[in-house]
Amino acid sequence: MSKTFTLSEVIARLETGQPPLADAGFLGASLSPEQAALVLIPVPWEATTSYGGGTSQAPAAIINASHQLDLEDSLFDRPYRAGIAFTEADPLIARLNADAKPVAASVIEALEQGGHDEEDLALVNAASARVNELIYKQSMTQLEAGKQVALVGGDHSCPEGLLRALAETEQEPFAILHFDAHHDLRQAFEGFSSSHASIFYNVMEGIPAIERLVQVGIRDYCREEKAYAHKLGDRCRVFYSSGLFRRRARGDSFAQITKSILDALPQRVYISFDIDALDPPYCPSTGTPVPGGMSYAEACYIIEELALSGRTVVGFDLCEVSPAADGNEWDANVGARILYKLCGALLHSQGLCRTHSP
Repeated sequence: MSKTFTLSEVIARLETGQPPLADAGFLGASLSPEQAALVLIPVPWEATTSYGGGTSQAPAAIINASHQLDLEDSLFDRPYRAGIAFTEADPLIARLNADAKPVAASVIEALEQGGHDEEDLALVNAASARVNELIYKQSMTQLEAGKQVALVGGDHSCPEGLLRALAETEQEPFAILHFDAHHDLRQAFEGFSSSHASIFYNVMEGIPAIERLVQVGIRDYCREEKAYAHKLGDRCRVFYSSGLFRRRARGDSFAQITKSILDALPQRVYISFDIDALDPPYCPSTGTPVPGGMSYAEACYIIEELALSGRTVVGFDLCEVSPAADGNEWDANVGARILYKLCGALLHSQGLCRTHSP
């Protein structure tokens, strides 16, 4: 990475409108985490990916794609002025991913053929647990330094460590606003106990400080997941994609639908954004695309209205962005824009950036 600068130097450079240096960080800013109000932790991990791959490359691809974003946000003014910086990717996570991914593929292949390899399965589950412990420690380091913290995956198993750290440092319970095509509520998937498909089962079972899970855009799930969501009772509220469509077909405005979603949330909210919540034209390379998702504008509207509602965004993650194999930057471009919108929402809710009149 290029030389880092102070926040005032970065702001001055960004506001000249000059093209960023090729090796600059997020948004073209070469800013160290020590200078930032919001620190983003990159997680190059996708060992338990069950269909398409590539999401371990997302943090780097999103940083590169962010260089062509214009930085004046239509609602959140200039979030970059608060200071937004990625930490360096942990090389140990990349090594664990490289070691565990082929082993996980062999576990899945054996399962498809009716077999089961306990030794290989244990290796992958141990690697997953190690990754979440590393993320927990990174998150605690930043939180104890007084930073706002968010995470960029990687597959959707990544945020558990950050959520544990927030649960230990937040003074009050908080809810999760979860954008996704999938419930991610399986007890395990393909034998993996820390799968991308079981992140919120693990969170709701293991982190009591999460007072509610509000899921939006769900449209691909199994019976086990729906039953578990029902079992959670008041701790889980699901806005299925089909139900949202039917409300609009019968005349409800998107503003009314958004109000229903926000009304299910308490004062303090963590946002978990799986990019496959969006319709596949916005993220064609994501690992498990499902037709019928939200538009980019609809997702941004919900995020903006959450920030304007007076609630506090305590953290967030963006997961499952997968760069195209042919080098096309479309997925990373959309991911970078969603990421910047999430940054603006958190910073505004924490009183760290202004808004334009909506």
